[in-house]
Order: sequence, then structure tokens, then C-alpha cells
Amino acid sequence: MASQLWIKKPLEKLLHESTGEGNQLKRTLGPGSLVALGIGAIIGAGLFSITGGAAANQAGPAITISFIVAALGCAFAGLCYAEFASMIPVAGSAYTYSYATMGEFIAWIIGWDLVLEYAVGAATVSISWSRYLVKFCEGFDVHLPAALTVGPWDGGVINLPAIFIVILMSLLLMKGTQESALVNGIIVGLKVAVVIIFIVLGWKYINESNYVPYIPDNTGKFGEYGFSGIIRAAAIVFFAYIGFDAVSTAAQEAKNPKKDMPIGILGSLVICTILYILFAHVMTGVTNYTTFKGQDGIAPVAVAIESMGTPDASGAIHPDYPWLNRAIIVAILAGYASVILVMLLGQSRVFFSMSKDGLLPRVFSAVHPKFQTPVKNNTMFLVFVSLFAAFVPARVVGEMTSIGTLFAFILVCIGIIVMRKQMPDAPRAFKTPLVPLVPILGIFTCFFMMAFLPLDTWIRLFVWMIIGFDVYLYYGIKNSFLSNKLPASIVAGGKTVGIVGIVLAVLLAAIAYFHHVQTDGTDTGIYYFSLIFAAIHIVTFGMTQTKKA
Repeated sequence: MASQLWIKKPLEKLLHESTGEGNQLKRTLGPGSLVALGIGAIIGAGLFSITGGAAANQAGPAITISFIVAALGCAFAGLCYAEFASMIPVAGSAYTYSYATMGEFIAWIIGWDLVLEYAVGAATVSISWSRYLVKFCEGFDVHLPAALTVGPWDGGVINLPAIFIVILMSLLLMKGTQESALVNGIIVGLKVAVVIIFIVLGWKYINESNYVPYIPDNTGKFGEYGFSGIIRAAAIVFFAYIGFDAVSTAAQEAKNPKKDMPIGILGSLVICTILYILFAHVMTGVTNYTTFKGQDGIAPVAVAIESMGTPDASGAIHPDYPWLNRAIIVAILAGYASVILVMLLGQSRVFFSMSKDGLLPRVFSAVHPKFQTPVKNNTMFLVFVSLFAAFVPARVVGEMTSIGTLFAFILVCIGIIVMRKQMPDAPRAFKTPLVPLVPILGIFTCFFMMAFLPLDTWIRLFVWMIIGFDVYLYYGIKNSFLSNKLPASIVAGGKTVGIVGIVLAVLLAAIAYFHHVQTDGTDTGIYYFSLIFAAIHIVTFGMTQTKKA
């Protein structure tokens, strides 16, 4: 009876949804737009902000190696994504692929996990966008009221700029994917131009001595320089690559998905990897990596730009391109806007697919008759993300987003192995090479990076997944369109979900305890919350074991 959890969505049904009368979304995106969509999501906070901190605190000049390690994980996963996207050109990304290969329960887990990547990430980036808008205005001696530019947790009242950018990007998505893609393409052109200018102008100021030692000796603490520092940095800068998978969520709006989706996914990944490595090489070459310590936001890039100059008699460096800092801020504002746009697009399309399958209310899959976009879906996320951005501080969400995405990548890689065994003769416009080697390497690389993330990041992931189990247990499992709706089957499925939930709750309590010990008891809030949350759910999920049909 519990087999309902593992029921798979037939490939024929998925293909019907992507063609003809089964597709309610408008096909307007070509390969160029899809590549730009990927670049729009990838180049943003990760490149401009996280790189400096990861170099200063974890990897040193070897941050370029960290980018390569992170890119390898993305490349293995990207090849698997490309095969799925060409084979199942349906909105929903990893959620849809998991439904077709590993069953409904795994699909639910990954769909809920994607909320962590897209919706929470969009709110966080909008908060950063607000901060940079304040800096930009200060450059023109315009000072926005602090109470209206940060949330109450940071000493303000409400973050109005963050709300503004979320509303603007959401309205653009409601208007239509083609219009959104056009705006995104313009923004992508702007920020890529600024990145290239930084690389070209900074190259001649590289001082080879700044690369010595290329891999600083480990301080004796795990994750601070040395090999462990490079891998920890790779897991952190992995945030910078998040976005190429968002291309797959637009499969039902691609003109020729079987051909164009692999181009969009792999093309954006290759372009951004090259730019990232060159950017990091210049950044750590024009000044010593230690100068980035204690810097945040735009400061690491600003420090590098201030080092691009000629020293005077006293040894003080006068930057040759002071205007570049302002250009970088403009690029960041534009870049963050496009990241928010693509994240909101990705999340709405994932929930669109989950709603079409009955796992979420129908409001999420309602399509506007004129715009042919899920307007109600976009509106609900507009409200949710705006509230989150207006009142909640942006803390550790970069790592939360990274761990959620790494988890999604692992399931996609597993899905390719399963699909090749179960449907070896199904038509594929693109085939992942060297299966099962490439998917196995993707699983290993992604899990390897997950293992190097801090324990509190794992705590937040487990809490979020347990909340997802609650929603599936009390709504999704009962309303699934593929369900046989038999009470005995639903109860049996609920028992299986309950058992997995109990295991997760126990693991949450264990990780919270180890984190508490590791931090010498300074994490009192998250520690007691985790223990209480775990205890409540052990009881709640335990009750599912006593239910009878």
C-alpha cells in the first residue's frame, strides 16, 4: 500500500503537458535568451561579495581552485540536467525529473527543497539590493532614511527598497516571460561588460608576489586555509553558481526545448565559470588576500580597485580608475535585480508544476488568459517574499541556499542513473556522457561540498524539510492526482512519511547538540528551538504509526 509514495509520473503524461493543448504557458524563449537567463541568475552576489570573504578567510589566492571545484560539481550536475531538460521539457526542474524517476515522495522533497533555493534566496538578494541602493545614493549625497531601508531586526522599521525591487520584478514576470527575458538580457549585457572591464583593466596591475603562498598553510582549524580551506571555500562560493539550474524551470516556455535547453544550461555555466576564475585571479593578484579580511558587501571589490594604481614616493597607491567602483555598484544593482527575477521565475514554475500534480492548491497553477503566465502564483510569492525581505534580516541564507541546491543536484544525478536503467530506449536529444561515472562524480562532489558546510546550515535544512513533511502529510498525499485515494493507501503512505520524519527529527536533535558543543553553548536560541521542534515532531510523526484506515 505504501507504494503510492513511489508512484512515478508517466513520461507520456509529462510530454503531453509540454506540447500542444497540454501546455498553458507561452513559448517565447530561444537559446540566446536561455543562456542569458542562466547568466542573469548566476552572476550576482556570489561574484561581487562572497569571493573576497572566501579568499580572506578560507582559501587565499587558491580561491580560483575553489571555483574550479565548485564548477566541477555544477558541470557534472549540469550534464545530467541537460539530458533531463531535453528529454522532459516541462516546467518544474529537479522536481519534475524526480517525479518521473524516483516517485512522488522524493519529488515532493526536492520540490520543497527548491523553495529554499529560489524564494528564500530572492528575499535575501533583495535585502542586499536595498543596501547597495543606499550606497549608490550616498555617492550622490542623497541619504535615504535608515528606518525605511532596513528591517526591525537591524534597527529600522521596514525595508522599502527591498519591497520595491521584489514588486517590480514580480510585475515584470506577470506581464510575460518574453518581456522579462528582454529586460534580463539588457541587464546581463551590462553586468558582464563591467566584469570584463574589471578583468581587462586589472590584469596589468597583478603583482605575482600576492600569489605567494598560493595555498596558505592551514591555521590548525578546520576550514581555515590549506586543503580544508579550499573545499570549505568551494562550498561557500558554490552560491555563486546557483542559477544555471533555473534555466530548466523555463522548459515549457522555450521555443525548441529539446535543442535549446542543453545550450542554455551548459552555455551559461561555461561562460560564468571562465569569468569567475579570471575575476578571482585578478582580484587576488592586484592586492594580497589578507586585505579583504573584515570587508563585506562591495568592499572586497572596492579594495581591489583601489589597488589598481601607481604608488607615489611614499608608497601610497592612487587608483587609476576611481570611477570603476561606482560602475561596479551599478552592475551589482542590475545584477541583483536579474537574480531576483530569475529566482522568482524559477520558484513560481516549480510550484506551478507541483500544483498541476495536485500536491499544492490549484491557485498555484492558474494561468492568466491574456498574459499566459501564472499571475496568482506570482502574486502570492510577491507578498511572501516582500514580507520576508521587509522585516527579516539576511543571515546565513547564502549557505542555506547552497545546501538546498547541492541536495537538488544530488537527486538529479541519481535520477539520470535510474532513468537510464528504467527507460534506456526513451528518446533523448542530449545524452549525459559516461553514465554512470559522470552522475556518480556529481553525487560525490556535491555531497563532499555539503559535508564542509557549517552545522547550523544543516540544522536549518532539516527544520525546513520537516515543515515540508507536515505539508505533504496533511495535504499533498491526500490530493495527489496520481493517488488512488484509497484510505488504506493514504494511511500506509502517511506511516512511511512519519517514519522518515522521525528519523529526520532525531538527526536534527543530534546535529543541534553537536553544534551546541562545538560553539561552547553560544547558540542557545537555535539549540533549544531545534530540540523543542524535534520533540514535537517525534510525537506528531509517531502518531501516524497508530492510525488505521
